[in-house]
Amino acid sequence: MRHANLAGAAVASLLLAGVGQAQAQERQDVEMNLVDTDGVQESIGSISYEDTDHGLLLTPDLSELPPGVYGFHLHQNASCEPGEDDSGDTQAAGEAGGHHDPDDAGSHEGPYGEGHLGDLPVLIVNEDGKATLPVLAPRLSAEDLEGRSLMIHEGGDTYTDEPKLGGGGSRMACGVIES
Repeated sequence: MRHANLAGAAVASLLLAGVGQAQAQERQDVEMNLVDTDGVQESIGSISYEDTDHGLLLTPDLSELPPGVYGFHLHQNASCEPGEDDSGDTQAAGEAGGHHDPDDAGSHEGPYGEGHLGDLPVLIVNEDGKATLPVLAPRLSAEDLEGRSLMIHEGGDTYTDEPKLGGGGSRMACGVIES
């Protein structure tokens, strides 16, 4: 974990240097809430986003999460309500739909690959249960987020189709981006 923290600090420094070159787009916040099959639960903080010359910068200010690395995605619909999955079972934040894939790429290749646009860099939660390390999505802009939702999954992300959806697993937290 120490290496992840050092690497994360180096990435954060580079990202924050790019913020000074941000475009005219103002910073916006999305409230993030825990989700389960009963619905939207308590707030765990927010994620701010803004356009930069290098893509979309997302800066989490989240707390009370288990330490680890989590899959982070942009989902198609602006909802965090439960919904049915393909098998008819209730799924936490199921109404958010699948990962944002406007070009029907149909593959998970990560934020730097040529797959769908919903793959964001993973979120890192430190030993204190906080996620504050900024991440950069180079193929997205703030405009792409309008009318969608941000999702944090219970597992990590391999940025591949195997295991299913990159191994992210169940939906843990969600935030709606209004248009």
